[in-house]
Amino acid sequence: MSIYEHFRKEERTFIDHVLEWKQQVEYSYTSKLTDFLDPREQYIVRSLVGGNDEINVSFFGGHDTSERKRALLVPAYVEPMEDDFSLLLLEVKYASKFHTITHPQLLGALMGIGLKRQKYGDIIISNDAVQLVVSKEVASFVEMNVTSVGRAKVAIESIPFSTIHTVKEVWQEGRGTITSFRLDVVLAEIFHLSRQKVQMLIKGGAVKVNHKIVEQPSFECGEDDLFSVRGYGRCKMLSIEGQTKRDKWKITYGLQKN
Repeated sequence: MSIYEHFRKEERTFIDHVLEWKQQVEYSYTSKLTDFLDPREQYIVRSLVGGNDEINVSFFGGHDTSERKRALLVPAYVEPMEDDFSLLLLEVKYASKFHTITHPQLLGALMGIGLKRQKYGDIIISNDAVQLVVSKEVASFVEMNVTSVGRAKVAIESIPFSTIHTVKEVWQEGRGTITSFRLDVVLAEIFHLSRQKVQMLIKGGAVKVNHKIVEQPSFECGEDDLFSVRGYGRCKMLSIEGQTKRDKWKITYGLQKN
């Protein structure tokens, strides 16, 4: 059985990268630090590298609760430190009395300077504080080139990680059964909606899987996928627990409502 059969077709390129990283560490005895990975990509790395006697893999995104993290693959005898992940915390300074900055606005400004999303970690908006975690190698470029967000003029500066704002996410754990791992089937079960309603949301661009809009109801879901449904909130597939006697799949999920 090919290793690709355990994952989605569109993930093959990423799988090839992970296998290359693994081989690089195995044969050269050097560490490999990745860009920021979403939860599903972290799952793939753990699946392909975890449990290897020759290589250890660790993840860090600035805080224990970070969603987007960099992976560090190291020879088994190396003990990684937080500094090895090469992260910086930036704060966005702006006139909060006159302006409000939203997550989509800041992400749009960050993407507008030509860097790929993988160079940015979590965006944290807590009250009037706006912070973001970035790869150290791009921090100065971000500071120089992001001068406005929406209508707000901004200044970006590096601050210590000791000042990071953590937004505690409360996930309500639930269990259910599904007939397949189609996106419309999974979301209908988790949010207790009809498949027809979910299909309308998906085709209308209201659903994201791992931060990317997915408009195909037949999209196959898997463990550690993170879903966002406009107007309903976020949820994630925590685990697949096997099948029932009637050949339905038992799943455990986390639900975070708006």
